[in-house]
Amino acid sequence: MEAEERARLEKIDTIVRSAELRAKINPVVDRVHVALLQKPEALMTWEPIPLDVFGQGLPQEIRSGWIFVLRAGADTGAERHPNSHQRMMTLHGRGDMKVRADAASSTWESNVSVSDPRTPLERRWISIPPNVWHRPVVARDADWVVISFHTVPAEELIEEKLDESGAGMKQKKYVTA
Repeated sequence: MEAEERARLEKIDTIVRSAELRAKINPVVDRVHVALLQKPEALMTWEPIPLDVFGQGLPQEIRSGWIFVLRAGADTGAERHPNSHQRMMTLHGRGDMKVRADAASSTWESNVSVSDPRTPLERRWISIPPNVWHRPVVARDADWVVISFHTVPAEELIEEKLDESGAGMKQKKYVTA
């Protein structure tokens, strides 16, 4: 990890780990978790968080924050964000955010992420540049709760996935007007 990116993640980490912020985002985590419980067919649920919740300390390029809850044992499939750099931290549970730079490659790099604040930054955070394929694979013992930051506003965040035939790409936005 480059020094500049490490410094950026350390800054965000300090904000996210503060008791003050945790008190503000815990109700969001609870809501998103309840939403997952109410949708047994869903692999994950999410909700954007208004940036003012984080105060003035976020790096300037951060334009949206999110809580995602991914179902225990889920593999949500390969996706990428063509218009955003994603930075993600585990809040609860654990999972493996597998990444690969090329859709044609069959080699995935494992990035097991845990919530223990005593573990190194690289075990709690992952930084995924635009257009990098990633695939969340959740541990079987508990849902994986993450906080994710993107460099585009919530209503502009695009997810791309290969369609079932593998011949084309499907796009969707996480927030629709």
